[in-house]
Amino acid sequence: MSPQTPQPALTTLPATFNDFIGNSTAIEHLRTAIAAGRLPHSLILAGPSGAGKYTLALMLTMAVECERQPRDLWSNGQSLASFCGVCHNCTRIATAADLDDEVDKAVAAREELRETDKKETRVLVQPHPDVLIVPPDPPQLLIKLGQIRTVIQRAHYLPNEAPRKIFILTAANFMKEAANSLLKVLEEPPDTVHIIILAENPGELLPTIRSRCATVRLGALPVEEIEMLLADRRPDVPAKQRTLIARLAQGAAGKALGFNLEAYTAARADALIFLRNAAAASSGTAEPDHTALFKMTETYRAGAEGQQKTAALLRSLTLLLEDLLLLGAGTPELLRNTDLRPELDRLNSILSFEWIESASRGLDQVQSGMRRNLLRNLSLDAFAGQLAAK
Repeated sequence: MSPQTPQPALTTLPATFNDFIGNSTAIEHLRTAIAAGRLPHSLILAGPSGAGKYTLALMLTMAVECERQPRDLWSNGQSLASFCGVCHNCTRIATAADLDDEVDKAVAAREELRETDKKETRVLVQPHPDVLIVPPDPPQLLIKLGQIRTVIQRAHYLPNEAPRKIFILTAANFMKEAANSLLKVLEEPPDTVHIIILAENPGELLPTIRSRCATVRLGALPVEEIEMLLADRRPDVPAKQRTLIARLAQGAAGKALGFNLEAYTAARADALIFLRNAAAASSGTAEPDHTALFKMTETYRAGAEGQQKTAALLRSLTLLLEDLLLLGAGTPELLRNTDLRPELDRLNSILSFEWIESASRGLDQVQSGMRRNLLRNLSLDAFAGQLAAK
């Protein structure tokens, strides 16, 4: 193979459905439906981040579109759909396995356009003529009207090279106009079309969208099972860190395997500055360290890197607030940040349930502002001020 020949991306996907970690019953039902030609035209795959929703969506797409249509037969005679992984359809679909990389390429291509064309161009990933992947469009990270219009337009054409046309919408956060437009194709989907929506929280979708889709939930794996998985797949991680990662992954195998503990603890250190300042203001025993706070928020700038850094901060702050609620509820055995137990106990003794509830609402507002591309450091400063004043 010459150096210029790209390596196939199939190695980043499980080779078979049996290699997919967890949720075997849900996957068996989906494979049975594909084999019988009864896969719903509109499907929501729900589950936490890192549960494998996108990976499973690609595998299901390969099973539908595979040129060889292999089947696994169980002892009871039940037929389960599979994929060969080597035919022209499978290999092209598998090139989209690294979604972040594909989105980066699409964004880079858009940046090369003239300014007038950039505004009209939406980010889409098309690994195969009959498979279209619709991610949230940067920088607002919402699925937009232009993307859904493309889905509607292409849905009404017959497949070119595969049995079906498949559209994978990789998130549940839609612009209002986009969500309303999606209803048009969900109400009467063409016979040759499948639409798969991936959702961490299906409640973000309009009730009218949910009512028109079948929903399959990928459940969280037990902490012990994830620890065993880490011991097998990441033996370089010390045992204490495996325990911590298993809890922080929130039952998602994919998140656990790719968990960057160093990056998480850096984001968590910033999140703790918020909580310590609020605790100092609430207790009156010490002065909040505004200097440290503003130095920290000043580092949260615009651009993709700043967006990722802010998202990591907000995620870690969410987990810390949830841990404080768990302590307040008398269930410390469910804590995620187990290595911070003494500090969490101290914060819990100072910060009331009402304060935590109010802080959680404020955090939701900050996250909403991030989607509208508000200035990050100013939003975080305002949020810190609200926390200290509660």
